[in-house]
Amino acid sequence: MIKLKDIDVLIEALPYIKKFHNKKILIKYGGHAMVDEDAKSSTARDTVLLKYVGMKPLIVHGGGPEISRSMDKLGKESKFIKGLRVTDEETMEIIEMVLVGKISTEIVSELIKHDGDAISLSGKDSSLIYAHKKEASKIDDEIVDLGLVGEVDCVNSDLLEMFLDNNYIPVISPVGISESGSSLNLNADTAAGEIASAIGAEKLIILTDVPGVLRNPDDPNSLIKKISTDEVADLIEEGIISGGMIPKIETCVEAIEKGVKSCHIIDGRKKHSLLLEVFTTDGIGTMIYKE
Repeated sequence: MIKLKDIDVLIEALPYIKKFHNKKILIKYGGHAMVDEDAKSSTARDTVLLKYVGMKPLIVHGGGPEISRSMDKLGKESKFIKGLRVTDEETMEIIEMVLVGKISTEIVSELIKHDGDAISLSGKDSSLIYAHKKEASKIDDEIVDLGLVGEVDCVNSDLLEMFLDNNYIPVISPVGISESGSSLNLNADTAAGEIASAIGAEKLIILTDVPGVLRNPDDPNSLIKKISTDEVADLIEEGIISGGMIPKIETCVEAIEKGVKSCHIIDGRKKHSLLLEVFTTDGIGTMIYKE
């Protein structure tokens, strides 16, 4: 029996279905949404739902923990400097094996299971993501060279448009290709921001294992629902945006400056968080926008 509250949910969603019809939504998969089986299935189903109500979702995924586990199994020690992974040639081979050969295809399988046509792509396919090797830089008075770590130069948006126009959901691994044809390890958040900008995405949604930006990190009820790009510098200065949240927010700000309408940092541990953020007035995480 249909309940009136179910109808109310549909009515609340209608304006957003209309507003975002035919719009591109870039979803960055990460954290719990990638490792917990129930969360993986739920997130894939919700992504397919976005497609069937008329949106054009794309996925960029990370895979740091899985890379580290695979390196351990293969007897390769993971090396980090200031929290950043050092990538030599052998590590790069493992990264490609995990991101492109395992994680990406698993996500595609989940999407197909829920009747979503999906295709796995790496940044090397048809030069999807051109990148250059990141130069050695000074971190805390130490010169750091991370090896085969790249920075994005340009994105082949025509390739993505072709798949979107043919009703596919692209699933993209953050591996770039250099001018010489070598592979480069890319930060998944940064790659997602660059791709969202290149295709003119309406939204960039980053799935994490935190509720969003909290005024008090020990109080989940202190969630900041909306942050304008003008407020970001002050929030970093005050220490409210700190640690690993800083690069995510900076990615969002840069994407907005390049034309993405809004960015969202949401908790992928919560069931249907993707739908709650897109289809409800209150949302569930933190939205970054430009005044």
